Amino acid sequence: MDLTDMISGGTEEQQIPEQKLTKEEYAAKKQQEREEVWAEVDSQAQGVFQDGEKLKGFLDFMAECNTQRTPNLLLIYGQHPDFKVVRSYERWREEHRSVKAGEHGITYMISTEYEKDGEMRRGYTIGKGFDISQMSGKPLEERPQRSLTELIGTVLKDQSVRVQIEDDLPDKVQAQYNPRYRTIYIRNGMSEVTTFHALNRELACAALDQHTGTYSRQKVSAQAYCAAYVIAKRYGVDVTGFNLEYIAQRNECGKKDPQELRDFLNDVRQASYSIRNHIERNFGAKEQEYITDEFAIGDPVKIPETKDEKPSEKASGKEKKAKSQPER
Repeated sequence: MDLTDMISGGTEEQQIPEQKLTKEEYAAKKQQEREEVWAEVDSQAQGVFQDGEKLKGFLDFMAECNTQRTPNLLLIYGQHPDFKVVRSYERWREEHRSVKAGEHGITYMISTEYEKDGEMRRGYTIGKGFDISQMSGKPLEERPQRSLTELIGTVLKDQSVRVQIEDDLPDKVQAQYNPRYRTIYIRNGMSEVTTFHALNRELACAALDQHTGTYSRQKVSAQAYCAAYVIAKRYGVDVTGFNLEYIAQRNECGKKDPQELRDFLNDVRQASYSIRNHIERNFGAKEQEYITDEFAIGDPVKIPETKDEKPSEKASGKEKKAKSQPER
């Protein structure tokens, strides 16, 4: 009797348990894993800048994706550019979500904390990330559509830098951040779309100012331009006026050192997240609500005077007079 079809795996060789690695072998394996992941990150960074269309694709993805470190943005984009909210399995579990049957994670850098020399430090480990579409549970709510007037008002509200109308700006200067006065001077009377883009570009410049006296507009203007594109794309504002091909050419179409390209994208990320967080915070802020105070302070208590005194409590006129005189 042939039992091959009756016993699953009956003719397969038994799997040999994985040999336990020594501490040195394990470290070498993890180091190789990290090097392979970083090689993929660098490859993606160079690919993003090959031309304007590829840069546009990545910036569109950045606009929709949840906040991530730059290496993770590149890793996710290279594996699943349609993913929008990616977290580690542990983070999803904290939100009481589980992975749907048949779904597989993607290569992902997971932030970690560890203690060394008596102090807490931050690092990362290579693990798996999952998009919200792969998880059970209620889907996220759609982002509400906002009018341009509403968006501009929200951007301007409670800004950390001063924004001032300037009628004497040179021709072709829509707005400009002045690091000395930490003020954005902006031209009045532009279209709403142009005003929104110009304002966000200069806010991005301000976000990239480290306030160390080394700020250079020339060094951050291209990154700020891209950040303004990301913000516009996220909130559904027209982006046809942007020329991303020029940005790709400035970065030698991805032929620059990968670290330099990653630094550029990290500046775009930092500046756009700064503006994005400001907008989301203002949209999420509720107006002051007045409610009954649990600890309201009452009015002073007035003790009524007694009209009829008991005989035993009556005092002679002399005693009353003596009592009314102040002590010396």
